[in-house]
Amino acid sequence: MKPAAEGTGAEELIEAEGGTARRVRPGLHTRFVGLVLLTGVPAIAAAVYFIVRSDLSSTSRLVLITLLIAAWLGLVMVVRSRSRYHLRTVSNLLAALREGDFSFRVRDVSRSDPYGEFVAELNQLAETLRRQRVEDLEATALVRKVMAEIDVAVFAFDASHRLRQVNTAGEKIFNREEGLLGATAEELGLESCLSGAPSRTVELEFGEKAGRWEMRRGSFRQHGRPNHLLVLSDVSRALQAEELAAWKRLIRVIGHELNNSLAPITSLAGSMERVIDQDPLPEDWRNDLGRGLQVIASRVEALNRFMGDCSRLAKLPQPTISPVDLGGCVRNAAALEKRLAVEVADGPGAIVAADQDQLEQVLINLMKNAVEASLENGGAVTVHWSVNDGTAEIVIRDEGPGLPDSGNLFVPFFTTKKNGSGIGLFLSRQIAEAHGGSVAVRNREKSRGCEAVLRIPEAVV
Repeated sequence: MKPAAEGTGAEELIEAEGGTARRVRPGLHTRFVGLVLLTGVPAIAAAVYFIVRSDLSSTSRLVLITLLIAAWLGLVMVVRSRSRYHLRTVSNLLAALREGDFSFRVRDVSRSDPYGEFVAELNQLAETLRRQRVEDLEATALVRKVMAEIDVAVFAFDASHRLRQVNTAGEKIFNREEGLLGATAEELGLESCLSGAPSRTVELEFGEKAGRWEMRRGSFRQHGRPNHLLVLSDVSRALQAEELAAWKRLIRVIGHELNNSLAPITSLAGSMERVIDQDPLPEDWRNDLGRGLQVIASRVEALNRFMGDCSRLAKLPQPTISPVDLGGCVRNAAALEKRLAVEVADGPGAIVAADQDQLEQVLINLMKNAVEASLENGGAVTVHWSVNDGTAEIVIRDEGPGLPDSGNLFVPFFTTKKNGSGIGLFLSRQIAEAHGGSVAVRNREKSRGCEAVLRIPEAVV
């Protein structure tokens, strides 16, 4: 654009296609000055008319007319200069705001006129932006400080899987501070973390350091472009401690069961040996040996059941995830219960991401517990389901005596039933967690009995 000289009233010239130029309307300020100039034309014309018709000499009339026109043009130039000054002041303030400098202010303004109100609002806007900038800088500084101090590795990869940002903990993993930025995820051994489930435990090896890491992956946009945020937390020690504690609990349980069976077997074997050693044999020795052998057989059978339960816990396969009709699974599990009719309330149509066989096994276990509890009091069992925020929730309610203590319900081999194995709820929770869901059992709040709540992620169709 090639503007003409300001304030001359000339039109602006702009270069069009083909090298030609066309004229456009003059700018707002030029039109404003022209309007001020025109407002004085009637008064000046009238004054000149009366001066010409007056009895003054020609020289006096000429001087008066010249002075009048000069004063008129002078006032117009003052208006032009002041308006240009105010507009440039506002323009400078806006330019400073555009450049991110929020320290500029227009001084000596009053809200008594529209221009003063306009400038006052601009000043207020500049103050608001300055305060927000300070808050953003403080928040950014806090985030950087936290990222530098936390013992969690944080990596930011761009769309081409190149590392763009890393915190101190991430640098320590690779034992170097330079050469990381710009490297690809494949070069860093993190390519597998940028695909698959966004939250899981992974086995990673960095040089001579190998272990298990809790991985979480998210996404964010920077400068309008997508990026991947990867967070790694070393859980090797924590998992080792948990595994050790789990082994200790399991050994205690196995030792307890073995002792419960081996102690009476050992005692009976000693008693039977003493009976046989008698000479002559007592009259009821056959009955004593028979009863002893029956007890031994019973305890061996109990040990076989216990070892079978242990085998079931150890051989739980990984689920084969596929879209499954939730309503169909609930009805199939309810139809298998013959001791008590399970009332199934129709829920919304839902497709969940699950292994159908394992999901039905969980429902069978939970319904079996509910039926056994309700049979004690002659109550009923109801099942309903709902879907909220991408998660399907199945609730199984019974009218039994309730739970005296729910703290150990999911401990393997713990049971409150006389002939229970103590692995049903534990297996149910393992299956649910393998699906990314959960199982909870609690007493009902407003009536007797308890309820089991199974949550399973809804399938992405």
